[in-house]
Amino acid sequence: MKTADAPSAAAAPQRLVLHDGQSIAYHTSAGKSPGVLFLGGFKSDMTGTKATALDAWCGATGRAFTRFDYEGHGASSGRFTEGTIGRWLDDALAVIDLVTAGPLIVVGSSMGGWIAALATLARPGRVAGLITLAAAPDFTDRLIEARMTPAQRAALERDGFIVDPSDYDPEGYEITRSLIEEGRNHLILGRPVAIRCPFRLIHGDADTDVPWQLSAELLAAAESADATLTLVKGADHRLSGPADLARLEAAIEELAGRGAA
Repeated sequence: MKTADAPSAAAAPQRLVLHDGQSIAYHTSAGKSPGVLFLGGFKSDMTGTKATALDAWCGATGRAFTRFDYEGHGASSGRFTEGTIGRWLDDALAVIDLVTAGPLIVVGSSMGGWIAALATLARPGRVAGLITLAAAPDFTDRLIEARMTPAQRAALERDGFIVDPSDYDPEGYEITRSLIEEGRNHLILGRPVAIRCPFRLIHGDADTDVPWQLSAELLAAAESADATLTLVKGADHRLSGPADLARLEAAIEELAGRGAA
């Protein structure tokens, strides 16, 4: 069988124009079902290591694959500082509804793990399997607001934003009050979560950005009877080395072979 070719990293993305005039940049390739949809992390884009490696692997194995940039990220339109969890969830749902077809294995990295979980709840009939990598559910509450100093809280109230230092960006990340406040509408931990499809969570036990305990909480909350958490000894937040990618590919093959189609 001839396999689908993965789009070149340099190929111009296609664009999905939304009702408000914003546009989502994406790459998609046809192939066997279930297809794979990759959701990136906070201020990440679809040219990252995991997204492009999955694109190439799905192309080589003939599986349908889609990756995209949220509004304010990468090649999509919009301003990052105007983004919220709800807006980025809407982007993911638009891609599911208007770009992809058939059952999906949704892969979410970091913040993308939270959005992938929310998308699974919103489109249970489309998501046949869910995989999260260093998932950061409720991070606006658990990892930002809960850790803010009194000075940061005062600055957020006064200025509408703070700049949070980051190992991934020398300028830091601008955290807006709207991101935190709107994020409260999408919190999922602390109660049962109606994720019932096969679910694989992968997290490094040396992750200093997002503690693995968040994945453990999500595992405990999910209602799926087929859910596992893999803790990777010594792995950090990136989970993008050769062994990490091989582990992810194996998880996709497993879910595809468990009747996810």
